[in-house]
Amino acid sequence: MRRSTPSAREKRPLPRSTPSASRNARRVTDSNRASRGSWFRAPDDKGEERRHNLDKLLLPHERAALGSWHWEIWGRDEQLPPPGEWRVWLICAGRGFGKTRAGAEWVRNLARHDPEARIALVGASLGEVRSVMVEGESGVLNAARGSLMPDYEPSLRRLQWPNGAQAFLYSAAEPDSLRGPQHSHAWCDEIAKWDNAGGRALAAWDNLQLGLRLGESPRLLATSTPRRVALMARLYDEARSGAVVVATGRTGDNAGALPMRFYEAMLDQFGHSSLGRQELDGEMLTEAEGALWTRALLEACRDAGFADPLLRVVVGVDPPASDRGDACGIVVCGVGASGIGQVLADCSVEQASPETWARAVAETARGWQADRVIAEANQGGQMVASVLRAADISLPLRLVHASRGKVARAEPVAALYEAGRVRHAGLFAKLEDQLCGLLAGGGYEGPGRSPDRADALVWALTELMLATSKRPRVHKF
Repeated sequence: MRRSTPSAREKRPLPRSTPSASRNARRVTDSNRASRGSWFRAPDDKGEERRHNLDKLLLPHERAALGSWHWEIWGRDEQLPPPGEWRVWLICAGRGFGKTRAGAEWVRNLARHDPEARIALVGASLGEVRSVMVEGESGVLNAARGSLMPDYEPSLRRLQWPNGAQAFLYSAAEPDSLRGPQHSHAWCDEIAKWDNAGGRALAAWDNLQLGLRLGESPRLLATSTPRRVALMARLYDEARSGAVVVATGRTGDNAGALPMRFYEAMLDQFGHSSLGRQELDGEMLTEAEGALWTRALLEACRDAGFADPLLRVVVGVDPPASDRGDACGIVVCGVGASGIGQVLADCSVEQASPETWARAVAETARGWQADRVIAEANQGGQMVASVLRAADISLPLRLVHASRGKVARAEPVAALYEAGRVRHAGLFAKLEDQLCGLLAGGGYEGPGRSPDRADALVWALTELMLATSKRPRVHKF
């Protein structure tokens, strides 16, 4: 039996870009935006039934469009603009949440419905604006496929839509480039990464705000992973007064769209750390009052691409007092011709027998071709040396005895960080959690009973950068 052809009204149950449909869509979403698309995305039997019924009504090209780019349906509630009147909307969420896609779709929708839109696209650098916000897999150009497509003019740093809407590319590292231009909207990506040396990040933000004066309702979207930097702290303060609307989310919210191996690897590496709470759960971490290291300080020193040929490499070791829970801190550090210390690896092991952690130390020293292993011998004394020698008789070992407490030993090393003389060659979640738990004047408020990893780092950097060398001198008689 031939099925009757649906009427034109039945074929097009979704709002189209006609003026009346657009006004109706805005009215519906402003009054109850949280429910938009949820009836369609619901994972239960009713949602499946609705999708099946809608699928029968759509033409093939409409079905393809719905499945590939209809953001109003597939975007999660936290990725959609908040209802009501607002000026600044901050999406502060974990990595892989879909922040970039949300920003690109917001820009696409603005340009599609407002020919007068003048949109600023601001990132940490022009390279990141181009490669992530515009040309990236989740950027504006890919979000525009299947709908109104802009012309991209890299030499002019401009996107031009056929209806007249425009977007302009800016670097937050050049705050004066935002002094003067006027915009109706702005999307700022990864604002916690903006370089604030000399107050540049705050200056770029302020200049952008002063230029948001076109149109009836200028608006700004900021997307970022949370980090406790000056600009993020300011926005959170403004959110308390209602001046900023904040949406939060976790990496797990978007797990279905992420490669499973990536997601599981991130959980294994960072899932039980404070850094994981920040980078995966999107949580703005509070700082312990009086901490020697802060998250902002550690972020400022992170530089995986730091190129300085190593002149000396040492392995710092903080042996466990027992094998019933304490970790053996094993941290690799080096120093190059520039005199900048580099934290290269955290190879610490937990709940390990003496033979196991000694073997881990020996393998680390061989793998990094370490010049010396610096091991604390306060607990165990010669037993520590015997265990390490048993693992590798040729180990270049030096035992050190602590005459001061852990915090007192750590303070000069923290000063090296403050002076910009140390770089981290990657993310060391558990190590950095312990560093942020060491308090000036004594005390530890980090994870675990003892900062084993942090102590190993302190021993290594002290040997490399603070130890006084005894050189022969010629005396005149």
